[in-house]
This record gives sequence, C-alpha cells and structure tokens, in this order.
Amino acid sequence: MSNANTMTTVLKTEGLNKVYTLGGIVTRTRINALDDVNLDIKSDRPVIISLVGESGSGKTTLAKVILRLVEPTSGSAVVYDRVVAGAGAKQSKSEFLAAVQPIFQNPFEAFSAYRTVDAYLRTTAMRVQNLQGDATTEAMAQALTSVGLKYEDVRGKYPNQFSGGELQRVSIARALIPRPKIIVADEPVSMIDASLRMNIVNLFLSLKEQYNTSFLYMTHDLATAYYISDYLAVMYRGAIVEFGSAREILTSPKHPYTQLLLDSIPHTNHKWTRGTFTMSDIETKEYRFGGCKFRNRCPLAQEVCTRERPQAMRKDDGREVYCHFA
Repeated sequence: MSNANTMTTVLKTEGLNKVYTLGGIVTRTRINALDDVNLDIKSDRPVIISLVGESGSGKTTLAKVILRLVEPTSGSAVVYDRVVAGAGAKQSKSEFLAAVQPIFQNPFEAFSAYRTVDAYLRTTAMRVQNLQGDATTEAMAQALTSVGLKYEDVRGKYPNQFSGGELQRVSIARALIPRPKIIVADEPVSMIDASLRMNIVNLFLSLKEQYNTSFLYMTHDLATAYYISDYLAVMYRGAIVEFGSAREILTSPKHPYTQLLLDSIPHTNHKWTRGTFTMSDIETKEYRFGGCKFRNRCPLAQEVCTRERPQAMRKDDGREVYCHFA
C-alpha cells in the first residue's frame, strides 16, 4: 500500500489551456486545442500514464506543452513536483532535460541524415549530464544495452543504416542517458512495423522498473494502452472526458465517448487518421462549445449538455468522468 508521506506528484496540470488561431482576418477561428485540462497523478513509484483519443483530441498538444515546445495560453504543468510549463516554470534547459525527455513518433525525423546517431547520444551525455571522456562512452553503452543494442554496432553509423525499430531504440537510449524522471512518448510505435511494436511496448515496461522512470504515453492504440498503463486519460476536442485506472476505464467505460472508442476496436487493422487541424466547420465548432463538447454525438445528450459544461464526477473506483449522466 502506498504511504501518503512518500507520494510524489508525477504529473499535474491545472487549468491548462492552449488556444490556436486559424485562418485569415475574415475567416479567423479560435481553436481550444487544450481546454481547461486538469490532471493530478501522485505515486510513490514510477507509473505509465496513457493519453488516448482521435486525431485532434489534444494529446500531442499536451505533450508539446509538457516538453516546453509550446507555451500554454494559461494554466500550468508540474512534473515530479517541479513546474515545467506556465507560470512559475523557471528551470534552465539543462535542468529541464535532466528531468524530462522526449521520444517522438518518427525516429527518422529525430536524427539528421548527415550526422552519426552516436554523436547525438554523446552530445546528450556531455551537455545534459556534464560527462566527459570515458564516462560519456560508458553512459552511452549502458543506455544502448538497456534497449538491446551494442555500442560497437551503433558507433559511426548514420540513421539510414538502421531499421525503424532499431532507430526508435536508439531514440529511447538517448532519452535514458540523463536518467530522467519522466519520458514523454508521442505515438512512439505508430511508425514501426506491427510485428515489432510489442517489443517497444515491453521495453517501456522493463525500463520503468530498471530506470525508475515514469512514462507519459500518447497513443490511439487502446490495446497497448490497456497492456502497459497504470493510468489513462481519454481526451476529446482538447478536453479530458474520463481519467483514472487504465484497467477500470478500459474494462468498464463510463463516458459515452470512451465507449465509442472501445466499440471501434473490432477492426484489427483500424487506425485513426492523424492530421492537423483541417476539419469540417461542424468539428471546428465543437472546440468552442460552451457545454459538453461531445453533445452532438452523444446518445445521452439533453438540454443541460448545451448549457453547462460537465464537471468531474468522482466514481467509487476513483476515476473522474466528465459527463452529466455518467
């Protein structure tokens, strides 16, 4: 059982908002890519938190805010008791990267074709960990061994000399070198051959314990989310609609949108289409709804859903459901 005195805030967002303005002067539209996102995960051990939702749900925007690639319009984000985004975020870049590391969707976009991959690992060890000489090489070798690779097989090679799965492992090794508190992984297996995806997912599970590192895992794949996650947040049009234990939510969803996502699973080759904010006028309007954003598609919707935004309803199992009729 967890001891309340040793609990740490792994991830907390308070009133987190990110507004984008699309179109020209005449057709200008405001999109609430993140709309009052509130999460609070405390634990005395490393955890894996999954964010799931369709393209445009806001999960990648949330990842970018936490990685300090995008400034929030308002609100704040805390990782392991340190403010990383919004008001109060004062860490230097090196301090931040020592605590938070990214893994991106396409490993080939994370490395330049004109630079050897071990040069990236060495730079991370030297600049973030302040290592020199043999200590740098040792840190690189140890991180590569942890992901099933050998330093001798990586040294001097360029990105195009690796498969997608191998290069993603190098990306993970690079993220491990600073021994961060949390790794933010945005769709890290979607560009990898299906036969190799579970290898990466299982790697996250082992690294969580080996490195005492938590993961924030963005995915459209509910199967892998169920397999590896401790906590799950379901997002729709920039808002959290259900949050809690991954197993509880995916075995017994309470929000109509979560149920809809689970109903879409039977197609084994189904994959949501990724894209930018290029959507119909109806979908765009959903981001600006004052009540429930899901009301146009919800079988339970009533007049109150138009007037009032649902607040978090805490269920007996500890989950939070943002629905008037959950």
